[in-house]
Amino acid sequence: MRETLEYEITVNGEPTPVRARAEATLLEVLRTECGLTGSKRGCDQGVCGACTVQLDGRPVRGCLTLAANVGTRKVTTIEGLAGASALHPVQQALLDAGAIQCGFCTPGFVVTLDALLRENPRPSADAVRHGLSGNLCRCSGYVKIVEAALRAAGAQS
Repeated sequence: MRETLEYEITVNGEPTPVRARAEATLLEVLRTECGLTGSKRGCDQGVCGACTVQLDGRPVRGCLTLAANVGTRKVTTIEGLAGASALHPVQQALLDAGAIQCGFCTPGFVVTLDALLRENPRPSADAVRHGLSGNLCRCSGYVKIVEAALRAAGAQS
């Protein structure tokens, strides 16, 4: 019999009670316990970046992070970035640049770029490419994604 734990995590600014298996990943808890399905299950090995969320503002792989270990840290998902009536500047820039294909990887890119642009508000194209090195897109080249990141940097100033 697998052990079930009860604990609380803060997701998108809201304290959230959780009841999950001890070995449940943050991605599993977000999707099944919290109903937040924006973060995607891709490779389940931390390689593709589709499951990326933020812990205290820093990108992490939800598929590799044990939910029970989150503790008092703040989790931000793609759902927590945009306002109710407007897209997040990174989302808008991706849309404006035509950088969205199927959209499966987009939440991970947005969450990663948000953290990157808060840390480095005026990145070079090389800095953007380096910052996105853990996010894979199988549909497009990265030219438009990098262009969108640079657009978003300009929009944030």
